[in-house]
Amino acid sequence: MRERIWLNWAMHVGFSVLLAASALRLVSRHGMGPQSVTSLAVCGVLAAAYAVGVVFWDRLGRRRLVWLGCVAAVWLGLVVLAPSFSWCAVPLLFVCLRLLNARGVAVAAAALTLVVIAAQIKIAQEVDLSLILAPIGVAAMTAVIFGELRHESAARQLLIDDLISTRETLAGSRHRTGVLEERERLAREIHDTLAQGLTSMGILLQAAERVWECDPELARAHLRRAAGAAAENLEEARRFVRDLQPAALVGASLPEALARLCANAGDDTGLGVGFRVEGEQFRLEPQVQAALLRVAQAALANVRDHSGAARAMVTLSYLEGEVTLDVFDDGAGFARPAPAAGRGFGLRAMRERLAEVDGVLAVESVVGEGTAIAATVPAGRERDVVRAR
Repeated sequence: MRERIWLNWAMHVGFSVLLAASALRLVSRHGMGPQSVTSLAVCGVLAAAYAVGVVFWDRLGRRRLVWLGCVAAVWLGLVVLAPSFSWCAVPLLFVCLRLLNARGVAVAAAALTLVVIAAQIKIAQEVDLSLILAPIGVAAMTAVIFGELRHESAARQLLIDDLISTRETLAGSRHRTGVLEERERLAREIHDTLAQGLTSMGILLQAAERVWECDPELARAHLRRAAGAAAENLEEARRFVRDLQPAALVGASLPEALARLCANAGDDTGLGVGFRVEGEQFRLEPQVQAALLRVAQAALANVRDHSGAARAMVTLSYLEGEVTLDVFDDGAGFARPAPAAGRGFGLRAMRERLAEVDGVLAVESVVGEGTAIAATVPAGRERDVVRAR
């Protein structure tokens, strides 16, 4: 677009310069006689007609051809009066190249060239081969150069259109990818919070129902824990909607949140869950803390629901440049890291959640001996060392 504007202005300025130069030559050679005055008047009409097209170019639309015909007719009459104005044919040829198709350009170029040749012969008062070949060469060179420019412009426009189309396609693809990633994130959040909380509440309510008649006090204790789990899950849901940190991390460090998680898991299910911290603690990014807490929640939920274990051990280790979370249970184990149908989301969700913070998950299991899950996350960021409380 910028190149086209530059060519337009070059064409208009060239026409104006040639028109003014021809008028000056006329006056300097022939003075201000009657024919010169008439020629200058026609020159003024030609300049005004051309200026109308320049000013109202966008508004003319298809009427540009009518405008071009009027300009060409006035110019032809001017050349008859003063042959020195014949070289204005060069910018007029550019206008023809802009407005006409290939056949129209060929006809216009031939007509303009003949007019220029006739005018130059009239000025020279003799027939010279150079007076014939020079206009033909100029016309041919102009047509070839402008044709190449127009071809390059068309090719460039096609490339721009392709790039725009590709960009729109990529934008749509990124949008769809973002939607899918957000769905995965929501699924992980629901699995790690609401689904596990509801499962825990169900277990507590079933336990309360079993001992309702024989041990009302224990049943009420189960109900209180179920109510507490419901309140905690409600808070998780609210924070989940607001996309904030897990409720357990609000006002608490990661070791404190994990200790509370292990204690609650043992109280709710009767599973013996131990917890320990190894190494000198240092500050972790909120995203890393949230990821490790969610992994611990998911791992203990798997232990509770699928392993049949009597004990589990959760270890948080602060190492040089990384932090690890290990969850071991003495349950039934499994032969391959692929749970039964409908139960495969937990491990996959853990891996995806850790991948978001450049972490990895390792799973080892032996049938009859138990399962060990190890989550490792680089901790090169925010390494301000803090002492354990």
